[in-house]
Amino acid sequence: MAIKIIGSFVSPYVRKVLACLELKGLDYEVDPITPFFGNDEFVRLSPLRRIPVMIADGIVLTDSTIICEYLDEIMPEPALLPRDPKERARARWMEEFADTRLGDVFIWGLFYQKMVHPRVWGEPGDEARVERSLSRDIPAALDYLECELPAQGYLFGAIGLADIATASFFRNAAYAGFLPDPDRWPRTAAFVGRVLAHPVLEKLHKLEQIQLSATIAGRRHALIEAGARLTTESFGQREPRRGIMRL
Repeated sequence: MAIKIIGSFVSPYVRKVLACLELKGLDYEVDPITPFFGNDEFVRLSPLRRIPVMIADGIVLTDSTIICEYLDEIMPEPALLPRDPKERARARWMEEFADTRLGDVFIWGLFYQKMVHPRVWGEPGDEARVERSLSRDIPAALDYLECELPAQGYLFGAIGLADIATASFFRNAAYAGFLPDPDRWPRTAAFVGRVLAHPVLEKLHKLEQIQLSATIAGRRHALIEAGARLTTESFGQREPRRGIMRL
């Protein structure tokens, strides 16, 4: 099955899907664009202008959770979600909390304001929102996680979807200069460190760093040189467009 993923390596939602593909041992190609630079065909495929988009086996899926659950259904081993119904429900909740709340406070409240907005639009982000995120919203989210995350290991035995989804947002937070204080949130800091140190996440991290640091003209060549398998055609365009979208 040929799998194409549309979306930047730096996106926490794309990272989640790519990590799951890597865990499953499935081959894939990436069109590493952000939704701001998606062309008309991208908008047709992803009407909510979200990434990642997966094109595979005659279907198009445009939500990271749906993509990962689909992968788990077509290839049950290794499992991304626990089999026990109670644990499976809790895993889904932890992923939902990550995608919704951590996505809001880390991506839109911090990473977008400090890194994406200036680079894409050439103007400063909302400093008031950054301050509110750092002083109120992020600490509240981490206080919750501190009570939910394990002191050792992963959430449900082997590494899975809930672990990856949760830790993924902390990678973007780190890019924006935020690291969880291990004295205030010891479980959270240790858990995030364990997950992000997994070989699959480390492999993707190297590609993310290239996407962040390489010039636009040299980025594609640099990614290929680093071992990324990229699509031959892209759904990107030269100029960004505004609107509601998910990074």
